[in-house]
Amino acid sequence: MSVIPASDSSIWIKRFWWLLAAVFIVRVGLMLLFVNGADLIGDEAYYWDWGRRPDWCYYSKPPMIGWMMGSIGWLTGNAEWGIRFAALLLGTATLVIIHRLALVLFDARTAFLAAVLVLLTLANAALNLLLTIDAPLLLCWTLGLLIFWHAAQKPACNLRWLALTLVIGFGTLSKQMMLAFPALMLVFAAFSREDRPLLRNPRMWISILLGMAFIIPVLRWNQQHAWITLEHTKHHFDTSSLGFSRWLGRTGENIGLQALIYTPVTFAALVAAMIAAVKLRRQISRPVLFLLLASAPALACFALLSLRQRINPNWPAAFFVPAFILGAAWLRGVSPFRLHPGWERWSLRIGGALVLLAHVGLVVILTTDLKAIGKLADMRGWKEAGIEAQKFLDRVPRRENTFVMALGHRYSAAEMAFYMPSHPRVYRWEPSGTVLSQYEIWPGPEERIGSDALILEPGSYASLAQNEVFTAAFEKIEFLGTIRVPLGSQALEFSVFLGRNLKNWQPVHAGGK
Repeated sequence: MSVIPASDSSIWIKRFWWLLAAVFIVRVGLMLLFVNGADLIGDEAYYWDWGRRPDWCYYSKPPMIGWMMGSIGWLTGNAEWGIRFAALLLGTATLVIIHRLALVLFDARTAFLAAVLVLLTLANAALNLLLTIDAPLLLCWTLGLLIFWHAAQKPACNLRWLALTLVIGFGTLSKQMMLAFPALMLVFAAFSREDRPLLRNPRMWISILLGMAFIIPVLRWNQQHAWITLEHTKHHFDTSSLGFSRWLGRTGENIGLQALIYTPVTFAALVAAMIAAVKLRRQISRPVLFLLLASAPALACFALLSLRQRINPNWPAAFFVPAFILGAAWLRGVSPFRLHPGWERWSLRIGGALVLLAHVGLVVILTTDLKAIGKLADMRGWKEAGIEAQKFLDRVPRRENTFVMALGHRYSAAEMAFYMPSHPRVYRWEPSGTVLSQYEIWPGPEERIGSDALILEPGSYASLAQNEVFTAAFEKIEFLGTIRVPLGSQALEFSVFLGRNLKNWQPVHAGGK
């Protein structure tokens, strides 16, 4: 391990905090611009709706994101900026812990480089703007790595194992991926000669068992709901046979996406660092072994899985955290690696160029008419549509006895629930009669028999009055008008109906019961 004088170490630590402060200020400005120029993405609005009904689990995820959204909504009055600011705080905290972990394992300059490499990725930019389940998972995962390392240094300290228990537990309540963390601990203890006594340390086993015990309420909830989360997760691994050209294209797409979000040269450096550590496995230090075992085996499994099916770019994100620190050590020439100044320069240059281009492009798009094109168009118009839907709701004859129902994708129900000023409880109709979202798990319109319904159907065509499900369920269906929000060459459109006096409704049950 390279040794840096204390004075030099202090300089690099100060540089990190100055850099972090500057980046935070810039990102606050970008966050405010984002709030002003784009609405919540569908998943954010969906998780926010979860937060209004706290539970031990939801359709596809453990409860932490719902609990967080509920707390944010309560603290900020359901403000968009509250959700965006929470993402920024979680992303910043994760970066601080990454720097701290690299500092503990190596030295201040390597820690600074690790933090900069992470900062100069598109993945980190997105993590600090959008609040999804990956934000709390990465915070817990990174903190877990740091605390486990400290616990391994002082294995008789009960407080460190208790802290690790809580981190594993809260991480497990954030995303199922955290269940892999105890396996990482055991693998390191088995392969590190100095740490094999941990396998006989009851504190580690108690920490693992109690941390994983946090999943019990989640399992209990799933047992009561036909194991719907497991069924949903299984669909991620559905695959179909492909011809060689399509298989090659999909595999290239998986690799290309990872290289893009972690920047191409940096991604190549991370792979090279892991390969070098494997080749030098008899010479590497304990910190390098720790990072190698925390990253390479899992990433290799994802690489093999990508040969079989499409991989969502965020699935292996937690395992890239130790890979970045290992990559920084490789670039800096921490023993037994040799120095790679050329790799370091080009990693920073390419990463910096891509992130700068992405941020400048985002500013240009959000401040011009370009925000009406492409995927950003899906993040606009919901606020205006929600206000218009509220006007229809306020004009119905029985306002206090009228509920809101949205057809189409679950995002329509979630966005309307968030952006209608009264934040009504929005129901969703699933034509298949099966559970495809949290809206089918919650009680449906069957609990509103005798009420009227404001029904929002995507599109500008009035077809609902001819739908047999609705004509049989309501006494009468009336077409009230349309909502149309222009988005450049596109438009966000809904047809609005009033269903009078709901007579009956067939509930949806998980498992088809």
